[in-house]
Amino acid sequence: MKSKITGLIMSIIILLIIIILVCFGIMIYKEITSNESIATDVENFVSTYSTLFEDTKKEENVVTPQIIENTTEIPKTPTTNKTNIDYSKIETDGFFYEQLEPESQTIYKALQANEEEMKTGTATIDLGTTFSDLLATSGGEQKLGEYYQSAVESYLYDNPRIFYISANKLYLNIETTTRGNKKTYKVFINNGSQPNYFSDEYTSQSQVEQAIDMVEKTKNQIISQKTNNTYNNIKMVHDYLINNVEYDSTLAKDNIYNIYGALVNKQSVCEGYAKAFKYLLDEMQIPCVMVIGQATNSKGETENHAWNYVRINNSWYAVDSTWDDPVIIGNGTISNDIKYKYFLRGSIKMNEDHIPNTQFTEEGRNYEYPILSQYDYEN
Repeated sequence: MKSKITGLIMSIIILLIIIILVCFGIMIYKEITSNESIATDVENFVSTYSTLFEDTKKEENVVTPQIIENTTEIPKTPTTNKTNIDYSKIETDGFFYEQLEPESQTIYKALQANEEEMKTGTATIDLGTTFSDLLATSGGEQKLGEYYQSAVESYLYDNPRIFYISANKLYLNIETTTRGNKKTYKVFINNGSQPNYFSDEYTSQSQVEQAIDMVEKTKNQIISQKTNNTYNNIKMVHDYLINNVEYDSTLAKDNIYNIYGALVNKQSVCEGYAKAFKYLLDEMQIPCVMVIGQATNSKGETENHAWNYVRINNSWYAVDSTWDDPVIIGNGTISNDIKYKYFLRGSIKMNEDHIPNTQFTEEGRNYEYPILSQYDYEN
């Protein structure tokens, strides 16, 4: 009798152990199946920076970032195991950077920190879980998209040397990891389904590096002539562009919107003039910003345009090197009245026919430009 009771007890114990093991196995299975990493949102930034301000009033629609829900179209790039990635020690002094929210500044600094790697055209800019708390809130994805757009456009406007990157080929990826009821979000930027995020003129790192070398060679030749006089240095850059760059009215040639077109090919539109002017003054540590907006020409026609503000003796003045270099028909020459008509002008004169636009992209944030001196600079 005693052996039967003992056997029954052992059977019950074994049965309980089996039930516990089965329950434990079910819990493990649920944990594993719920711990999948799914790339849930890919955001495509399309920048007005690539369609800006052609002087012949050619204007394309500006598209703000959109979330692409069908992520199967864009292969997920595996992120690293990094989580808390800190870009706070990256130093930058960009004029438009200073106007950004902290979240946009973080993305801006991440781009700057990865500038060398981005010359490959495919490097991933990893932001880790920096924005996990934001993405956990209602409307967090949309807000992150706005921060991202502001960061990219500010980065490119502050840094015309980055002429080989196409903003509309950069993708913002949000990778969601669900573990039980808890979600963690990792964010990274890459080229999505595109072969790379270069502008259309470039297809490889070697091409990009060669183009950079050519730009820097021209830049070094120009700034080797700088003096200790800020006014003379600004005038030297202004005169170099007018004397060496030809305005391209075809709008069909490569690189006419960037510094390569202006400094290497010597053909450009207003955007290329303005970027080259800023790039060269940046290299000489002379504060300068690019300005976009509308301008009314001598025929009374209003067109999209780009020019610069530059600081000298603690005051800001406007320079429009494009309109100081008009297209001359025949064998005519440019008189000094024309050559310096828009050189170091104050707001009273400049605002007669130049109206700045503080919004770089449709539905994008509004920026502030430096406040111009009322009166023209007097040397």
